[in-house]
Amino acid sequence: MNIMNQLYFYVIVSALLGFSLNMLTIVSFWKIRELRTPGNFLVFNLALSDCGICINAFIAAFSSCGKRGLFHCCPLSLLRYWPYGSDGCQIHGFQGFLTALTSISSAAAVAWDRYHHYCTRSKLQWSSVISMGIFVWLFAAFWSAMPLLGWGEYDYEPLRTCCTLDYTKGDRNYISYLIPLALFNFVIPVFIILSIMQIVLFFLFFQFNTSLPVKSLVICWGPYSLLCFYAAVENVTFISPKILMIPAVIAKTSPAVNAFIYALGNENYRGGIWQFLTGQKIEKAEVDNKTK
Repeated sequence: MNIMNQLYFYVIVSALLGFSLNMLTIVSFWKIRELRTPGNFLVFNLALSDCGICINAFIAAFSSCGKRGLFHCCPLSLLRYWPYGSDGCQIHGFQGFLTALTSISSAAAVAWDRYHHYCTRSKLQWSSVISMGIFVWLFAAFWSAMPLLGWGEYDYEPLRTCCTLDYTKGDRNYISYLIPLALFNFVIPVFIILSIMQIVLFFLFFQFNTSLPVKSLVICWGPYSLLCFYAAVENVTFISPKILMIPAVIAKTSPAVNAFIYALGNENYRGGIWQFLTGQKIEKAEVDNKTK
């Protein structure tokens, strides 16, 4: 199995794991009454966006196998082409950016809820979390729609198996879009999560690992962000397409990582999932959003 077959096999496995865990998070929220709290709605919203990332990864993996079929050629012989045309490329790029940006902002929203829960001892109300959920989707939709309108551009990845923001040109249009995009959709969310977790750590000392949300965000999305910024100052077309694919592959692991941190890492949410799977009641009716 060559390196590209390994990468796409890794994408498929990560997407399957992430989709399964996040669908379990979503269904448990709807089925278990004890989990339906304002704070958990934000975790539900995060899981919803992460499922979208997994669907985007599935499409990319399927297209890499072409008409011969996923299970016939993968992971043995990838055809490496995009079979859905230019319009399909634009839709795929938009959907990928929409769900990815929503996922990042949703993680910041969960951190904001934890600040209220642990530090102010005042819980967010349903009206607040629903407004936050709608805002993060609309905010992500705005930035995702801009390349469709000419500010930035969606195009094929170097291996032409999926579509994303075209970072190969590095022109003024790309740079003017990239800088505010990264500021509002990566730098500020990271700053919010880092600041809030430091405050939570001050209040709770060593009760749980407050650095996990920041580390996961930086590790999963940092390499892709660095690639986009590097493309603004250097010509990336000389870099091997196989190397250029690595940051995108790492980013596609974020749904599974988020599920482990925000759902399975939450003691009472984990209990709600267990109740959904086994029918055994969870002891606490109120979720404290504790991240182990």
